[in-house]
Amino acid sequence: MDKKRIREFRKMIFTWWKTHRRDLPWRRTHDPYKILVSEVMLQQTTVRRVLLKYKEFLLKFPDIRSLQKAPVADVLRAWSGMGYNRRALYLKKAAALGNIPKTEKELLKLPGVGKYTARAILIFAFKKDTAAVDTNIRQIITHFFFKDTPQKEKIIQEVADQLVPVGKSWEWHQALMDFGAIALKSRAKSRDPSKKSIPFKKTNRYFRGRIIDILRGGSIEETNILKNFSVGTLRGLIKDGLVERKNGKIQLPDG
Repeated sequence: MDKKRIREFRKMIFTWWKTHRRDLPWRRTHDPYKILVSEVMLQQTTVRRVLLKYKEFLLKFPDIRSLQKAPVADVLRAWSGMGYNRRALYLKKAAALGNIPKTEKELLKLPGVGKYTARAILIFAFKKDTAAVDTNIRQIITHFFFKDTPQKEKIIQEVADQLVPVGKSWEWHQALMDFGAIALKSRAKSRDPSKKSIPFKKTNRYFRGRIIDILRGGSIEETNILKNFSVGTLRGLIKDGLVERKNGKIQLPDG
C-alpha cells in the first residue's frame, strides 16, 4: 500500500484515540495469564459483561497455578453468567501447562485459542509487532480500504500487517479496538425474510447452559435432569467434560 496513506490512516486513528480511549482492567497489565483470561472471556461476549466477571474470576484464581489446582467444578461455578461454559474448561486445560507460551505456534496448541487470540496474547502480553484481526478490525479495514466491500481473509491480513507501526503494536490494536467499538458501529446485516431465526431459549446452547446453572448448586439425580432436558443434550455435556455421571447423579466434574 501507499506509505503516505498508511501514515495518514495511523494518524487519524491515534488522534481519535487520544480522547476516546477506554480504561479497561486488562489494559493495566502485561501478565500473560491475565491477558489469556481476558481474551478467552471476550470471545463472543460483550466488554460490558466481561468487566463484571474479569476481576471476580481473578480474585478466585489470581495466577495460573491457582487455576491449575482448582477443581473443574469451582472453575465452572466462577464462570457463571458468562455463557459458552466450554471456555472455562479451555482455561483450566491451558493452566495445566504451568505457563503461557511466547510463540504463535505454541499458543495455537492451547484449547480454544485461534489465530486472533494467539496474536492478541503476543501483542498485549509480550508487545510483539504482529497484526491481529478480529471482527472490529476486519470491519475497519473493509470500510476504509475497500469501501465496505468484503474481502478474503488473506487480503485483510495483508493490509493489517502493513498498518502496524513498529514498536507500537500494543497501542495500535487498543486504538483500533476502541475505534471499531465506538466510532464505527456495526452495521445491521440484511436478513432473508424467508428464514426464521430460532429463539435463543429454544436452542441447544440455552439448555446446556441451564443444566450447568442447575448443577452449580450441587448434584442432581439423572432421572430428574431428564424430566426437563433431552438425553442428547445431557450426553453432549458429558462428552465435552462439562458434567459427569456418578452413582446415578449428574454433577459438575470433580477433577
